[in-house]
Amino acid sequence: MKSLKYGLMAAAAFIALPALAATPEDVLKTYGDVAEAAYTDSLKSAQDLQTAVEALAANPSEETLAAARAAWRKARNPYQQTEAFRFGNALVDDWEGKVNAWPLDEGLIDYVDVSYGDSSEANVFYTANVIANPILKVGGETIDATEITPELLADKLQEAGEVETNVATGYHAIEFLLWGQDLNGTDAGAGNRPATDFDPANCTGGNCERRVQYLKAATALLISDLQEMVDAWAPGGAARADLVGKGEAGGLATILTGMGSLSYGELAGERIKLGLMLHDPEEEHDCFSDNTHMSHYNDVVGMRNVYFGTYKSLDGKNDVAGASLAELVAEKDPALAEEMKAKLDASLAAFEAMKARAEGGEAYDQMIGEGNDEGNAVVQAAVDALIDQTKSIERVVKALELEEVAFEGSDSLDNPSSVFQ
Repeated sequence: MKSLKYGLMAAAAFIALPALAATPEDVLKTYGDVAEAAYTDSLKSAQDLQTAVEALAANPSEETLAAARAAWRKARNPYQQTEAFRFGNALVDDWEGKVNAWPLDEGLIDYVDVSYGDSSEANVFYTANVIANPILKVGGETIDATEITPELLADKLQEAGEVETNVATGYHAIEFLLWGQDLNGTDAGAGNRPATDFDPANCTGGNCERRVQYLKAATALLISDLQEMVDAWAPGGAARADLVGKGEAGGLATILTGMGSLSYGELAGERIKLGLMLHDPEEEHDCFSDNTHMSHYNDVVGMRNVYFGTYKSLDGKNDVAGASLAELVAEKDPALAEEMKAKLDASLAAFEAMKARAEGGEAYDQMIGEGNDEGNAVVQAAVDALIDQTKSIERVVKALELEEVAFEGSDSLDNPSSVFQ
């Protein structure tokens, strides 16, 4: 009986022990799991987009074009939540330009309105129009584009002439093909390409077979590029290995570099404040589809994912919930943990307000238009929330005693007068 009583007491004591706090190793594993899940959803939704593109090609109609556009919008949601992995992870940053580069000089790809102009001193490929020209002779270079393939887009046309705005691949090239140019400025309306642009039997815009060929090639390339990143974040993949190789402190610094850089320089600065200052619809991320509010909103969701160690998958089968940076901060400085959560919640609320306004009928490019004081204020509130949030991220860096963490900046925030020079 004595031994039994001792055993029961020991078991009770064991049950009463508090759960072990999250460790940096656990946090980094969750971070990798969130990345893998988000890129996996990005790949799956791109494959769904490919199915819709094939249906459009087989039976061009306003219905199949609308379905392809809806599939593109859906595909953007998980991908934009991955952007917090870009900064700090060199492997991701080096790859990102293949799938999400913007803005693009659309005259490289297809026909454009006369208002676009016919030349650019900075870009000899400005109106190359690969869809209309099987053989491109530009700047003393001849490119055989007789067959539009993923290899042609990736190897010959992406950043042709070493010009960053020669974007031939990725989400925004596909977006332009599905919507066409948005010629509405800061008035209502997105791009309005007709389905007959993809119909060789009733062709508008010319070269319909080649336009379909380009759309299929760009979509296939997007899938192969996303597969590369899924593999990189799988257990044993290159991205996970890079993260482990940095050590625990280096890995935590990577998470915070991604959050801080996306929050401040990239999203608050380059993607939002710059366009707001200039009242320029060309400075919106998804400019052909008027989907910018959703891309910005999902960037904010993505930052929350990496901080709280969670991810909500498209089908509910790939959800992640694990050890988080939030737990490490709470253990180190509970007050700062509450502050950081409050700032992240405030940012989410600001972007939910922007999203609600867009869903109510005023697109993002209208919100940033000159003279729209109310819309401008909604967008500025989002910028302010991100800047405020970044200050707390900086305090988290100090609380965790991490060194050499630098966030991306932006002239629109750090040197506004230079924007107008």
